[in-house]
Amino acid sequence: MRQRDLKLFRKLLEERKQEILNEAERAVGQMNNGAGGGYADPTDRATMESDRNFQLRLRDRERKLLAKIEEAVARIDEGTYGRCEACGNEIGIERLKARPVTTFCISCKSAQEARERQG
Repeated sequence: MRQRDLKLFRKLLEERKQEILNEAERAVGQMNNGAGGGYADPTDRATMESDRNFQLRLRDRERKLLAKIEEAVARIDEGTYGRCEACGNEIGIERLKARPVTTFCISCKSAQEARERQG
């Protein structure tokens, strides 16, 4: 992969990482500000708890994505970014643009998903 492409992907990954961190900080602030709730109506309390659980699930997914972003940046540093972990071929630029943290080319990922569907 060309240095120009690697710089682009590093920039995309770093920007996404910063977006996630900013959003997490904002969400924690909102959760702390509305901590007590104090809703007398059970429906309001249930809605608040449902919203809080949804936010926590989102934060967990973003935490996992942060780890993948860190791994992708490490692969850029190691010189292995853009190579499929299964077959060793180059992952297409368009696929990397769509999912910069991917570790499989489309063929290997499709085969993996087919095996998972079969059980």
